[in-house]
Amino acid sequence: MKLIIVGGVAGGASAAARARRMSEQAEIILFERGPDVSFANCGLPYYLGGEIKERSKLLVTTPDKLKARFEIDVRVRTSVEKIDRANKLVYVRDLATNREYTESYDKLILSPGAAPLRPNLPGIDLPGIYTLRNLQDTDHIKASLNGKIKNAVVIGGGFIGLELIENFLKLGIETSLVEYNDQVLPPFDKEMTTPIVEVLQRRGANLLLGDAAESFTTSSQGIVVHLKSGRKLVTQLAVLGVGVRPENKLAIDAGLEVGKRGGIHVNAHMQTTDPDIYAVGDAVETTDFLFGGVTQIPLAGPANRQGRIAADHALGKETRYRGTQGTAIVGVFEITAAMTGASEKWLRQNNRSFRAVYVHPANHASYYPGAEQMTIKLLFDPDNGRVLGGQVVGGSGADKRTDVLAMAIQAGMTVFDLEEAELAYAPAYGSAKDPINMAGFVAANWIRGDHPQMGMGEWLALPETDRPFLLDVRTPTEFEAGHLPGATNIPVDDLRKRLEEIPKDKEIATYCQVGQRGYIALRILMQSGFRAMNLSGGYKAYRLFVPEGKGESAKLK
Repeated sequence: MKLIIVGGVAGGASAAARARRMSEQAEIILFERGPDVSFANCGLPYYLGGEIKERSKLLVTTPDKLKARFEIDVRVRTSVEKIDRANKLVYVRDLATNREYTESYDKLILSPGAAPLRPNLPGIDLPGIYTLRNLQDTDHIKASLNGKIKNAVVIGGGFIGLELIENFLKLGIETSLVEYNDQVLPPFDKEMTTPIVEVLQRRGANLLLGDAAESFTTSSQGIVVHLKSGRKLVTQLAVLGVGVRPENKLAIDAGLEVGKRGGIHVNAHMQTTDPDIYAVGDAVETTDFLFGGVTQIPLAGPANRQGRIAADHALGKETRYRGTQGTAIVGVFEITAAMTGASEKWLRQNNRSFRAVYVHPANHASYYPGAEQMTIKLLFDPDNGRVLGGQVVGGSGADKRTDVLAMAIQAGMTVFDLEEAELAYAPAYGSAKDPINMAGFVAANWIRGDHPQMGMGEWLALPETDRPFLLDVRTPTEFEAGHLPGATNIPVDDLRKRLEEIPKDKEIATYCQVGQRGYIALRILMQSGFRAMNLSGGYKAYRLFVPEGKGESAKLK
């Protein structure tokens, strides 16, 4: 068996190592166009910011190590130019010497990755405008951060863009973000990004959401970024993070099938339309784990698993890729934002039935020092309670809860399972009722009819004349500090004595700070003959949709 792998990093390097573990007899050659066969591209922003001190720490492995441990023939600075499928040959060019030659293969694995988008805009190729894909890009940016950079502009507010902004700000560089969408982190639902926006603004970032770069020129002070809005940003450094495109030219030239968005089409074994050629990583389109459609999600975790599965199948093992559910996480200063599965916006766009609930628990027992609040948005099927997605934003513990939700989705679990999940508890680590349990309780109670709820987004979308009677059941002090427009304040502890103040001919919407007291008030009202519901997530959820200092006209949708 002669196995050729095109491209290293996550998918290709994983495939090579796995193939050797499965077969000592296979001849394995890995071609990598760049100088580094496997590096931690997710760590690049943190090296720029100084969090990772040594460049060498970014090198996951080297050609020498792969040769010594796995007897893999790694050829860096070598480009595979063409695939001859009929004769099972690849045409190769040594970029250092320009020597051209061919190699035969029995099985071929493509792991070319994805390239950062560089829009065709006037001035886009001016010095000082970078993308961030590899260590060479990082070296160029690092070299420019020599004390002369006072201002930076990051174009694109995705995961890498936010990590760059954090690290530039930590270096004392005034940093602006230009994002075409009206939110950061476009895969998330907009309201769940409010804490990220707030922490960036507190730290001094200049956020220009709903705007885009149109052109670039130069001035005596550096680069001028011209925006669609008419604004101009003067900077010495601009980094483009507006997305990636699959590196699919080799596959297209070989006649392999490619999807509408450019991803190489593969089956569950990671085989392309040629059964002897596999493809993995950011260049492929795969199956949506939840709903079975086609998706493209460029993440390191799936790329590693796909490389492993492709190597196994190429060597005769019956392995299958289950699909991608898009589990992702980012930290921005003290805030963590993580998600898994479907978002509300995706479910709406694809006409999928769902319900959403919000809870705002602490990461561990509130009486133990250092408790930090998080917000969990749980999305589920209203008919059977199946978990469809989750987003968690907050401090410590957000990652742990997202991982639990990711496993719940993998296992096809329901909100009733979340109620019963037995998770580790000690005061310093969690609560007897874990945040996952709390989300399960709220969602399951909605399905059972014990806890009728309305989402804050739903309530905000209603005309004022159609809104229910709004009952704020917090204390007068909390009410005076801020409340929903039109609310009447009756503290929950006084509610039984003041039921006559509540109209019987109208539906009642209760709310408190995070939802618990609103739920207690709801149960009192329902058992006293009122038609009532609770606003999911309470005032805390309201402030996700309508941030402090903004009126309802500026609410997030």
